[in-house]
Amino acid sequence: MATQKTISPVDGSVYVEREQADPGQVEATLIRAVAAQREWRETSLDERARVCSAMVDVFVGRRDELARELTWQMGRPIAVAGGEIGGFEERARTMIALAEEALTPIRLAAKSGFTRYITREPLGVSFIVAPWNFPFMTAVNAVVPAIMAGNAVILKHSAQTPLCAERFQQAFDEAGLPEGVFQHLHLSHEATEALIRDGRVDHVSFTGSVRGGAMVERSVAGRFIATGLELGGKDPAYVRADVNLDEAVPGVMDGAFFNSGQSCCGIERIYVHASILDAFVERAVAWVRQLRLGNPTDPETTLGPLVRPAAADFVRGQIEEAVAAGARAWIDPGDYPLSLPGSAYLAPQVLTGVDHSMRVMTEESFGPVVGIMPVSSDDEAVALMNDSGFGLTAAVFTRDVAIGEAIAHRLEAGTVFTNRCDYLDPELAWTGVKQSGRGCSLSRIGYETLTRPKSFHLKHA
Repeated sequence: MATQKTISPVDGSVYVEREQADPGQVEATLIRAVAAQREWRETSLDERARVCSAMVDVFVGRRDELARELTWQMGRPIAVAGGEIGGFEERARTMIALAEEALTPIRLAAKSGFTRYITREPLGVSFIVAPWNFPFMTAVNAVVPAIMAGNAVILKHSAQTPLCAERFQQAFDEAGLPEGVFQHLHLSHEATEALIRDGRVDHVSFTGSVRGGAMVERSVAGRFIATGLELGGKDPAYVRADVNLDEAVPGVMDGAFFNSGQSCCGIERIYVHASILDAFVERAVAWVRQLRLGNPTDPETTLGPLVRPAAADFVRGQIEEAVAAGARAWIDPGDYPLSLPGSAYLAPQVLTGVDHSMRVMTEESFGPVVGIMPVSSDDEAVALMNDSGFGLTAAVFTRDVAIGEAIAHRLEAGTVFTNRCDYLDPELAWTGVKQSGRGCSLSRIGYETLTRPKSFHLKHA
């Protein structure tokens, strides 16, 4: 039987080792899921909400334990790791609260001799493939609404964060969810593809790379099942000349460097009006220099390692190429003794003198680096922000909310912000355009992707 090892970015040690499911275990899981879903779909919405709420209570009660595990699995500083459980709770409780309105049958206007209405029917078995960078918050986006909608769920978590899937299982078990409604599997890539192709899987939710999303689409081709694909971004921010720099700089820079830049909706490129460029860069560099790169188990650390050394070296390569092409690097990596080639620890970096011929401005970095370009007008900013193969989020910082909203309407992104970034409001639809994926999670609309409409046209005898 094949095994998978979780190498902790904290110190390079093997933190978790698990056996991957064999074909017999996968088959047994599918059989249980199909049988359990037939009964679960008949369970009242109140009972579904009671069980899911109890599951969330278990998570919240174990915040500190889960935060420590998170730090060791993927490297987030312990000082902020507990915030993931707060985000998990907000999203889960919001989706539980929205379920009644989203799933209530639509009653049509009276028509003599007929009763007409539309219900939202569960799809069946939902296979959810979750990533390591926000392992609880990304998974909960699909897990809770899928179960609230009457589906059964099979969760496959990243091999970097396998304990997260197990904690979901434990919490649902303690909450009293019937056996088989939620299950998890540790799977190889090949076994994951095979499960996606299985005819008993009725829905796939995938968060990960563009290449992974293409694999999902190939695997479901011809089956006509629902898929949700959240595939990352190269998200831009535009800082207009009218901003309050004391507010805009920390807002933008935190959006770029939180979680060591390993966020699908993190800011990876910044466009600043030329009239305030020098002032913005000066403050931005000062903000970055106060970050403390170190062991994430230390409460004083504010910038942890990347998930693995190869990821850090990838970002180093982008930075080196940009500098060789004429960009200016404002941070001296020598000031960060832990930041060495071949290490998961990477010094933060701010680049100017960049343009869209450089990979660091067009290719997803997923690390603690951001490029800053001057612009002369709103039109130029919009053109550059839209000049990307991705379109997850985009942000405009301005004192003029009306102008900010007008610019937001022109941006090619699933979510647009003014005066904030890198945040998911669970009452809003989470979606993307271009290579950032397709489908929708969260909000009332998210329930539409986890159900199918069924029309009732009843003629009276």
